[in-house]
Amino acid sequence: LSVMTRQLVPTAEISWDGSAARVVTDQLTLTAEVGQLYVEANGRYLYVPESVQGGGGEVSVPLRTVAKAFGASVGYDSATGVVTITRGSGTIQNGGSFYNEDDLFWLSRVIYRESGNQSLEGQMAVGNVVLNRTADPAFPDTIEGVLAQKNQFTTYASGVLAATNPSQTSIIAAKLVLDGGEVEETKGALFFDSKVNSWAARNRPYIATIGTHKFYG
Repeated sequence: LSVMTRQLVPTAEISWDGSAARVVTDQLTLTAEVGQLYVEANGRYLYVPESVQGGGGEVSVPLRTVAKAFGASVGYDSATGVVTITRGSGTIQNGGSFYNEDDLFWLSRVIYRESGNQSLEGQMAVGNVVLNRTADPAFPDTIEGVLAQKNQFTTYASGVLAATNPSQTSIIAAKLVLDGGEVEETKGALFFDSKVNSWAARNRPYIATIGTHKFYG
């Protein structure tokens, strides 16, 4: 983390408290905590599938994740094996302006109601299903539209969902998903459930299980 940061912004302030690295520039504040599945950059949550790694006072974060935080881009020449990094704006767009309030409201709540007792990636996978539906022509193209669809998420119609107070973990899961984070094991899933003989189990291709939920395409 420190090597690439110095290359992009030589004047960046980098600190380490024994468990997390913090990078501060005049445009960006980034925190990477060892063991977490994300880094936080200007209020944005960027998914790190293998978790932030650390050892010997060093913190390791995927190159593309760091580049995204700094508004930079990464290129790769397969013929030469050379990786290039191109400076950009120097910062990621602030989370307060990036995340759509309505989308975050509904997604964090359905994640909490459906999977609040699951791992962070289990919660993300549920959020991925909702976003996958918005991109599929067989479903509505908005998050609220997906939740309001008949016979799908009954907590929406009952008003329970709107009255739900999501946990901080569910909010983070929603932000990770809205920022492009996708759990590889359940990639492309359009349905999930925890029942043995559900409609999806009988009619849709099984993809994977995370925690107590099975996911289907």
